[in-house]
Amino acid sequence: MAAQQSQGIQTLLEAEKEAAKIVQKARTYRTQKLKDARNEASKEIEQLKSKKEQEFKDSQKEHEGKTNSSQSEVDKETEQKLEELNKAFESNREDVINKLLDRVVDVKTELHRNLQLKQQQKEHNQQQEQKA
Repeated sequence: MAAQQSQGIQTLLEAEKEAAKIVQKARTYRTQKLKDARNEASKEIEQLKSKKEQEFKDSQKEHEGKTNSSQSEVDKETEQKLEELNKAFESNREDVINKLLDRVVDVKTELHRNLQLKQQQKEHNQQQEQKA
């Protein structure tokens, strides 16, 4: 009986060791699966990140081309307007100088219109007094 108990205990110990091995394999398997899943997720994230960065760069290049085109158009228009202003300046320069000189040199002395009105009223009042 002692031998049977010893053999039964031995069988239980072996079964316990086997169960411990199975549990350890399951833990190792689960840990490995988690690592694999993390690695796969990291790869997918990197791929998505690369794809989005490329899309962003492409979009930037596309808009940059439009911006450069618009900027060059604005620069051309500005240059044309400056040329027109310079031409107008050169063509009107002499006239403006002459008009300024005429105004400065040929001063016409006149009474201010308010003072003229006051004088006219004074004369009118004097005429009224003489009639009376």
